Amino acid sequence: MLAPVLAAPAQAAQGIAWRACADAEFAGMQCGTMRVPVEWSTPRGAQVELALVRRAAGDPARRQGTLVLNNGAGRSAIEQLRLAMRSGFPELAGAMTQRFDIVAIDPRGVGHSAPVRCAVPMKGEGVTHFPQDRGAFRRLAEHNRGFGEDCLRRNGPLVANVDSVSAARDFEALRVKLGERQLNWYGIMHSTLLGRTYAALFPGRLRTLNADTALDDTVSPLDQALNEASAAEDSFNRFAAWCGTDDRCALKGHDVGAEYDALVARADREPIPVKDGRPLTGEDIREATQESLDLKGFFWPRLAGAIAKARGGDASGFATAADRTLDPVQEQVGGCLDTPRQIRTFKQAERAQKALKARSPHLGGAVSGWAKLIGCVGWPVPAKPARAGGKVPQGPKALVVQSTHQAHAPHSAGRAFAGQLPGSVVLSREGDDYSMFLSSACVRDATNRYLTDLVLPAPGTVCTD
Repeated sequence: MLAPVLAAPAQAAQGIAWRACADAEFAGMQCGTMRVPVEWSTPRGAQVELALVRRAAGDPARRQGTLVLNNGAGRSAIEQLRLAMRSGFPELAGAMTQRFDIVAIDPRGVGHSAPVRCAVPMKGEGVTHFPQDRGAFRRLAEHNRGFGEDCLRRNGPLVANVDSVSAARDFEALRVKLGERQLNWYGIMHSTLLGRTYAALFPGRLRTLNADTALDDTVSPLDQALNEASAAEDSFNRFAAWCGTDDRCALKGHDVGAEYDALVARADREPIPVKDGRPLTGEDIREATQESLDLKGFFWPRLAGAIAKARGGDASGFATAADRTLDPVQEQVGGCLDTPRQIRTFKQAERAQKALKARSPHLGGAVSGWAKLIGCVGWPVPAKPARAGGKVPQGPKALVVQSTHQAHAPHSAGRAFAGQLPGSVVLSREGDDYSMFLSSACVRDATNRYLTDLVLPAPGTVCTD
């Protein structure tokens, strides 16, 4: 089972194998692969192959370097680039695509880069992430262990090495192979932390760091989950209010909060059928909701339709991730390495659940941060989180773009992230989205000025478009 993942040991330093992309949506671009060690502590051991797509700078005479695009945890940067291309990225981007080569690279174990695949479901039938007694907690831990062991059998040692520190070392290898003195970084959600980790490990190697929807790992994992639950609940309440007046909402005029709660309670009593899949419980529906709150224009109408459809007896709208770049298994496997083990006993889980539900009455605390905590209880591989919280004095002054309302990251997370990179500025954007470069001319202008001239907006600047 290891053949698709691991290659022979490296005999000498290798570059990037570039070729013209065969994919029609990447016409005129280069697709490539590069090999890096599965374990950086044994650089001549087994290798893993990473996938890249490069779009050359539109104005080569004024080229300023390479901008690496990296997506959130378990999300493919290559597929993010594909979605951006469909949304008019090259034409809208301005200086970003004129002055910089854009390189989208999927991190190890994610997307097109030796993707981790497991046969055991991440959460089996009868297993809950909200155990109400010791027996349920024990069954969860046993299932998590079995899930992790299956992933190890099918993917080998890569599963123990998809952590952020290993991924950051891959980016340094990319810089060397590209022949760049410095890289420019565009990171979304979790990859804002990956960029911070890279800057700390390799001082002076980042010229710029664009942090789109920064996360805050300066607090404990449980506090992260609690803050995330508050942010997701706020987003849900804003979605429900939007539904009351917007024609794009399939539930316009309804009490969406009450109908959602009734749907969840009904599904907990009797799971709701799904086409070509297992029926979904109320917990399943709550866990699928957060992703559907991330982008107002794209996802909110879809979420309203999913609720309406589920009320009619078909929960298929909650059975697949709203974000097509995301693989939940790959997100969870990486999360179990990056997240310190804070929940080890049922009593700890019980206390945490009460706090989560107090923060989010509708969603009940069913957010990705909690899944990384409770879904890793019993995991067979020890966590090895990146160091967080300290200053990165030789890192770049970052541009942190943070929505005032966002389901995965409270606005305060932007300030916490910026505080680790002295001189950084938070550019606030009024609204509910992540990945704001294409949706806001104000954000585009500020980002391009930062990329080309290293000029940051004035502190306190807010984009309202």
